Amino acid sequence: MRILTGIQPSGILHIGNYFGAIKPILDLQGQGEVFVFLADLHALTSSSSGAGMRENIRTAAIDLLACGLDPEQTTFWRQSHVPVHSELMWTLTTVTPMGLMERMVAYKEKVQNGIAANVGLFTYPILQAADILAYDADLVPVGKDQKQHLEVTRDIAIKINEAYGEGTLKLPDAKISEDVAVVPGLDGRKMSKSYGNTIDIFMDEKALRKRVMKIVTDSTPQEAPKDPDTSTVVDLYRLFATPGQVQRMKDEFRAGGLGYGHFKQQLFEAIWEHFAAMRTRREEILSRPGYVDEVLDEGARRARAVADVTLERVWRAVGLRG
Repeated sequence: MRILTGIQPSGILHIGNYFGAIKPILDLQGQGEVFVFLADLHALTSSSSGAGMRENIRTAAIDLLACGLDPEQTTFWRQSHVPVHSELMWTLTTVTPMGLMERMVAYKEKVQNGIAANVGLFTYPILQAADILAYDADLVPVGKDQKQHLEVTRDIAIKINEAYGEGTLKLPDAKISEDVAVVPGLDGRKMSKSYGNTIDIFMDEKALRKRVMKIVTDSTPQEAPKDPDTSTVVDLYRLFATPGQVQRMKDEFRAGGLGYGHFKQQLFEAIWEHFAAMRTRREEILSRPGYVDEVLDEGARRARAVADVTLERVWRAVGLRG
């Protein structure tokens, strides 16, 4: 089984990245061929600084390794270091209907939230399809909000196969963890850098506490009962606590007598403890100059060996190779 996912290097990783994409792939390490890439080409759709892009790529690589990505078990590389991603994308665009792209919910939401529309953002799902199809992936761990993108990938692969022969491209399946498919941010919307509502994994203690205390709550008085089923604090706490601890917090919500600050403090402590070992690992990585580049270079070499085979097969099918 070949498992693949990509992480966009748009800065320091946040909790939504961790539970939505990183932890699922870490849990699958050792269960098959695992491929993880830094989606730096995708990041260009919202980047305006070369220096910023370079810093974001390095930060994301360090953070992923600190979280437990093992380069001995996992092929880990930069998307832009394997030309097949772009080359296969162009082939896929020639069979992708405009209507398919126009129906993409993620594109509409980003534009509605003030992100400048550009062709790269519009065709993002086709590059994402190339990312997946280039490696004959069997399984792609994604958040619930990315389910449509996987369906589009399959649709495009089917069109290639119908036009040029069955088996030209392999159809992948999505692996969606329903419990943590969409991690809420400070304002209750999906946690996203685009919305400015994130809780970063490797914040220092003071900054983390301050960020957690900014979680939006209602104006229910301290002494009054509160509804845990509509609380972002409870939803986030569930990611870090045992079922018994979550139930205790929910009971305290309903009982009244405690303010939201009390519950936010519990959440802060749970987050700080959860990432303690990863913070230590991150410091170890930073103390080893050249280590990250070595990992990414070796990963790109291994990734190219797989992707080149797929591209050759596709280009033979479409007539670009003899």
